[in-house]
Amino acid sequence: MKQLMIGNEAIARGAFEAGATVATAYPGTPSTEIVTNFADFEGVYAQWAPNEKVAMEVGAGASIGGARTLVAMKHVGINVAADPLYTFAYTGVNGGMVIISADDPGMHSSQNEQDNRGYGRFAKLLVIEPSDSQEALDFTRQAFDLSEQFDTPVMLRITTRLAHSQTMVEKGEPQTPVLKEYKKNAPKYVMLPGYARGRHVEVEKHFEALREYVETSPLNRIEWGDRKIGIITSGIPYQYVKEVMGDISVLKLGIVNPLPRKMIEEFAAGVERLIIVEELEPVIEEQVRSWGIKVEGKERFTLLGEYSPEYLEQQLKGAVPPVGFGLEKEIPARPPLLCAGCPHRGVFHTLRRMKLKVAGDIGCYTLGALSPLEGMDTCICMGASIGTAMGLEKARGEEFAAKTVAVIGDSTFVHSGITPLIDVVYNQGTSTVMILDNDTTAMTGHQDHPATGVNIRKQPTNKLDIEALVRAIGVKNVRVVDPLKLDELETALKEELARREPSVIIAKRPCVLLEKVVVTNPIMVDPELCTGCKSCIRVGCTGISFNDEEKKAEINAGCIACGLCEQVCTFDAIKPVEV
Repeated sequence: MKQLMIGNEAIARGAFEAGATVATAYPGTPSTEIVTNFADFEGVYAQWAPNEKVAMEVGAGASIGGARTLVAMKHVGINVAADPLYTFAYTGVNGGMVIISADDPGMHSSQNEQDNRGYGRFAKLLVIEPSDSQEALDFTRQAFDLSEQFDTPVMLRITTRLAHSQTMVEKGEPQTPVLKEYKKNAPKYVMLPGYARGRHVEVEKHFEALREYVETSPLNRIEWGDRKIGIITSGIPYQYVKEVMGDISVLKLGIVNPLPRKMIEEFAAGVERLIIVEELEPVIEEQVRSWGIKVEGKERFTLLGEYSPEYLEQQLKGAVPPVGFGLEKEIPARPPLLCAGCPHRGVFHTLRRMKLKVAGDIGCYTLGALSPLEGMDTCICMGASIGTAMGLEKARGEEFAAKTVAVIGDSTFVHSGITPLIDVVYNQGTSTVMILDNDTTAMTGHQDHPATGVNIRKQPTNKLDIEALVRAIGVKNVRVVDPLKLDELETALKEELARREPSVIIAKRPCVLLEKVVVTNPIMVDPELCTGCKSCIRVGCTGISFNDEEKKAEINAGCIACGLCEQVCTFDAIKPVEV
């Protein structure tokens, strides 16, 4: 039976059909839906891990225990998981393990656009790259077989366009899961230096076997056509090449590490011009050039962002979009904004008004860096805010620290904020940390985490007490505030910043989207009292706007009456609707 599936859904189906029984992940766009979909199958175990490193370690344990295991994360998650990943490449598997790296060319929802095919080269992993949802299912299913055949974890590398695009998929029959026998084997699984040296030899043997396999693998194929131009490509760019170039010769690579050298040499010898089309880094191009093959690549195509059919048509054919192509008018810019009623808005309004330095982090609250709130100075990676604030203090002294706040979300704090907070306490920092606890992992679609008390299947579980955890770390000054009560919030910040020892403010209020809000106390703008000062507009809420003709603020339909704009209005012009 065929049905439309996004790539992420197809990967989950492929893992299920392959007999995988364990899946673990930390949510991150564009990978989140993979394990969410896998969790819906009967007879499997799925979990959200606190971070990607833990997900990789749980996956390694499940594989050693004999289960076929899926581990999924976005590209920057591989950075977090790299430590166990590199070593697990040495130990090899028992039950097959497939690791999903969801790369994000164009940075649709990421702080960089790194190309994780490089991880495959460095760790000597088999890296497979599908081009549509059907291949996402088929390649995932085959990846488990290859993982066990070559005793190695396999990386399935996808991009945002594949993860979230729908194509037709023919589902197969799930195979009966087989739990392989567990055998104690210290030389294979205990990576002491003496054992690891032996395992490195095995890694090289397996990789040489993979080099032979890829030459005849059905995942790689030559599509002969007009031989004036031959294009080597993989992933989503393959679809664009076929759409734009018509009947030319194409070498479609389903396996991008290791590359099939003999097949590439045969293809190169059979065409007049050889062009490599790959998004981001010249991973394929550099290897092909190193073999002495004349090829055109990144001198023709950009290193930046994701490609499109229009871009490839221009670069390959010199085509110019026809007059009238596209929209008649430019669409107004629509920057991302915090939702109406978001509890983070009060925090960043207050931080900006107090003119504080803010070390930020990854989550919905990163939007607090944008206009009109402009309440963030730095944002590096998951969990970096606390360590960054500590570094700022050590570089510039306590006077600077007295005007600096680290901001981090509840899910991100559990992910990688605990250890830097321990560092602040241990190394006698004086940082003030704000944990914005909205009771969910909101940015990626409201997934649960250890502090919500609910697991991936929405079943009750042990709930992490963040306040108790912070106290156990050694932070003596901990207080919980409502981030939409601005006076309370400002008082807490002034008092904690004045301390010359670590302090934590937990700004606790659930995400406004967790439950449908019913507005029982609607508000209005009194035009007689409104002076048009725009103080209410500067909180950046979509629930209120400014009427340029009337020179007055007005309440929009999306307002949920959170009370924030009432507090910032100094003329008492915003008030409850009179019944």
